[in-house]
Order: sequence, then structure tokens, then C-alpha cells
Amino acid sequence: MRYSSIIIRLLFAAAAAPIVACSGPPESADRSASAPTAEATPPRGFQPDARERHFGELRMLTDGGENAEAYFSFDGRALVFQSTRAPYGCDQIFTIPTAGGEPRLLSTGTGRTTCAYFLPGDEQIIYSSTHLGGAECPAVPDHSRGYVWPIYRSYDIFRASADGSGVVRLTDTPGYDAEATVSPRGDRIVFTSMRSGDLDIYSMNLDGSDVVRLTDELGYDGGPFFSPDGASIVYRAHHPTEPAAIQDYTGLLREGLIRPSKLEIWVMDADGGNQRQVTSLGAASFAPFFHPAGDRIIFSSNSGDPSGREFDLYLVGLDGSGLEQVTFSGGFDGFPMFAPDGKTLVFCSNRHNSKPGETNVFVTTWRD
Repeated sequence: MRYSSIIIRLLFAAAAAPIVACSGPPESADRSASAPTAEATPPRGFQPDARERHFGELRMLTDGGENAEAYFSFDGRALVFQSTRAPYGCDQIFTIPTAGGEPRLLSTGTGRTTCAYFLPGDEQIIYSSTHLGGAECPAVPDHSRGYVWPIYRSYDIFRASADGSGVVRLTDTPGYDAEATVSPRGDRIVFTSMRSGDLDIYSMNLDGSDVVRLTDELGYDGGPFFSPDGASIVYRAHHPTEPAAIQDYTGLLREGLIRPSKLEIWVMDADGGNQRQVTSLGAASFAPFFHPAGDRIIFSSNSGDPSGREFDLYLVGLDGSGLEQVTFSGGFDGFPMFAPDGKTLVFCSNRHNSKPGETNVFVTTWRD
């Protein structure tokens, strides 16, 4: 998972775990749970924090539940996202107009889903799901091993029509296949897989053929997105080098778990060449996406909070220079993506929540 609703819940739960060296409910969730001040139903408008100089008016498209990983269609008119909301016990895939409207279910309603994305032409989507492994939601790990993510072996990548019909399986290998996104060129899917025994990044044709391995260093490589020209890929990674860290990583992986407390942002060519580390923040940095100009990366990180509970959006140059904080709202801000025209940004946040702990989808005009 790139950072699904289950991960956001674990982030808040981690406030009580030793890995973040604090206890009690996260203060960020309480601060962000302010009552709506505009009309009763979304979309609703809010002014950004005065320090959020890149944002125009914020439009809140969802209100309630745990909504995450909202990504634009190629024409910019719709978003596809995952949400835990009644009557479903875990994430399912929904779509919503960018202008606002009622979310519409696209996935099967069984298993757990993550990482949906439109295909060129917006007549089809891809997403990952565990539904072939069972109709029930897979178990969430406890915290006996600290703050960990589950890597469900039953995740595979599927293609479906934009109305959710005609589901076709694209991956059929043992282990985790997820975190899939599509090149702006419309020719390749990039994704994360355990098929070789480690969490690495692969690419494939839109029909699942011609699978190519792009990374092979020990550790987690995931959450990949293409650059606007399709020539590069940005991703998050953790490559343990010390013996104790390697043992911890490999031991957890055998149990279908990873520990994501330290992730850095990396960039590589679309064929896997020229891999280089962009950030060195020593924090949980994730959800990177290229700025429309292709010269910077926007991402989410808790690097600004020693407790690890505050996640904000940041901009950084491809060489790691010019780090700039973009959001300043208490709590969680993540999953940034620019619309194909480069004028609109979508992200997910627990600001202006009706209830503590909820995460909602926001869109705003981007100002450089």
C-alpha cells in the first residue's frame, strides 16, 4: 500500500507505540477535528492557512470515513480513491467528480483494495485487491512488533471498466502486487511486487505483459509515480545496511510486514537506470509526485515533528535542495497529486473533520 486508510489509522495508533516514544491519543487528531463552518454538504470551501501560499480556496469533496489516495483522471474531471465507509469494513475503490458529487463504488465490495488509477482515455481503471484471497477484510497487524505495515500476499492488480464492471486480473504471481500507477505517455504501468522475494519496483504493459524489474537493492522500494514526460520515476525507499536493521527487515518481511519509520524519496529513469536518493531526512517520507515543471517533487513527511505524529506536504528539488514546507495544518496531510493540466492539486487531510481521525479529499488551485 502506498499509504491507505489502514496506514493512517496505524499512524495515529503509533503515537502510543515505543517507536515514536510518546503515549496517549495523538494531539494532531484532536486539533484537526474542527466542526465544518460552511454549508452542510460537500463540496465545502475553506480558506487555507495563511502560510499555505501555494493554495487557493480549499474544496472539501468528502466528509466522513477514511478517504485516501485520490488521483485524477487523464482529463482531470474525476478522481478515483479508496475509502473505508459504511457498509464496508475496509478500503474499497470509489470515484467522484472533481467538482464534487456523490462517491460511487467501483470495486467488488469484498476483500481490501488499494492504489487505484485511471488508464488513458479514462474508460478503464486499475487497482489492487485481496478479494480473490477471500471476501472478508484481511486482518490488521497488532503492535507486538512495534509500528508495522501489512504486506498482504493476496494483493493482485486488476483492470476494470470505469463503472467497475469487467474486472480482469493483471498479475498472477505469489505474493504482494500493488501500488500501481500509469505513465502520462499511456504505455506502461509501474508497481511494487514481492515476486522476487523482496519489495521491488517493476513496470509492465497495460495488459500485464512484458514485466520488467527496475530495482533490486535489498529493502523496500515502492509508491512509484512517473514524471510528467514519463521519462523518470519517483518513489520511496528504505535500504537497510546495518546487520541489525537487515535482520529486522528480512524477519518482518517473512511475516508479511515492514517497518516504515524511515523512508526517503528517490528518483530513477523509467527503465530503472540512474537511481539516486533525493532526501536524507531520517523520517517517514512518502507519497512523492512530480511538480508539473518536472524539476521538483511534492511529498508528505513527518520530518518536522520529533514525535512523528504531524505529516505535512513539502517541495524539494530533484537534487535534494530547496526543501520547502507547503502545508501547516495540524495532523495529517498526504497523497498530493497535480492534475494533468498542472493547475489543480488534490491531497488528503484530516483538517476540518466532522469527527476526530477522519481523513478527507481536498482540491485546490495551485499557485507558484
